[in-house]
Amino acid sequence: MTDTSAAPACTPVSGDDKHLRILSTSDLAGIEISLADVVETVEGAYRTLHAGRSDNPRKLTVKPEDGHSVSYAMLGRDESRNVVAIKTSYKHGLDKGREEQHYYTALTLYDDVTGLPVAMMDCSRIGSLRTPAASALLARDCAAPGARSALVIGTGTQGRLALPFLLTTVPSLDRLMVYGTHPEGITAVRERLRAHFPDRDTEIVTDLRDAAADADIIVATAGAHTPAAVEADWLKPGALSVLVGHGLAPSILHRADRVIATSKAQMHVTGTDMADSDGTFPAVDAEFPAVIAGITAGRLSGTERIFAYNSGLVVTDIALGHRFAQLAIAQGLGITVSVWQ
Repeated sequence: MTDTSAAPACTPVSGDDKHLRILSTSDLAGIEISLADVVETVEGAYRTLHAGRSDNPRKLTVKPEDGHSVSYAMLGRDESRNVVAIKTSYKHGLDKGREEQHYYTALTLYDDVTGLPVAMMDCSRIGSLRTPAASALLARDCAAPGARSALVIGTGTQGRLALPFLLTTVPSLDRLMVYGTHPEGITAVRERLRAHFPDRDTEIVTDLRDAAADADIIVATAGAHTPAAVEADWLKPGALSVLVGHGLAPSILHRADRVIATSKAQMHVTGTDMADSDGTFPAVDAEFPAVIAGITAGRLSGTERIFAYNSGLVVTDIALGHRFAQLAIAQGLGITVSVWQ
């Protein structure tokens, strides 16, 4: 495969008003992109949002009473890229084990200059990259100075690239720990780390309390059935805890010295398991786009225990999906189907 990580930006070629380009999982899997490129793209999306040049409305959620499935719909617009997009996400089998679950997510991009479609793509790889990239940016801007140790909880899709992205933004890390309950996931974490950093390995921990007590950065990516629940009194002074999925107890949020959220509104929608018994949340001290823009500080002292909520913002999906569309179209990938005729 050709290394396209340094490819110059270009505008995707719009289709026409009759056809739609479809980019499959395998199409996107064949595109090479560096971790640094992903981080830069995601950071740019946050800056664009803070500058008021993109729209990121609150996501819509549908979930049955028994909780066996959940679906989301997200609409957004990126003025810097002149792109409008719709993302859908559906997971079934939340009451079952990981191997019995079904998950589908798609992103459709439209050129807001020509008014024509750009592409529809499987969004799973986009999500698997933009989420750990956002966690890595949170670590870069909110971790205590001189952070040396990181603990990742969970070895699923989001956990497998967490450490490579953390090393990309916080290269001072020298102790890399992973807590997981799935042997194949642990193997995958190690393989992904060595693929990007061949001279590094991770320490597999079984005593979660002991590991959390030494971690400068904790990234919790586990699924809903995880036994992990790191408590606030386990943390060292200055620890940063980033919540992506599960693995942190609500006390981490409610006893934090500072709370950062990629989106306060989305935390209140998707983070309800972290609310107190009355269903309330502590105040959010800063939203991350303002931190990225340098308007407010990620942390105010080296001893603050910080909680950061990393919820997916569709503007980051748009930016990274657009980047993949650029690369895919340049390589002639995908198929074109008749839709509007």
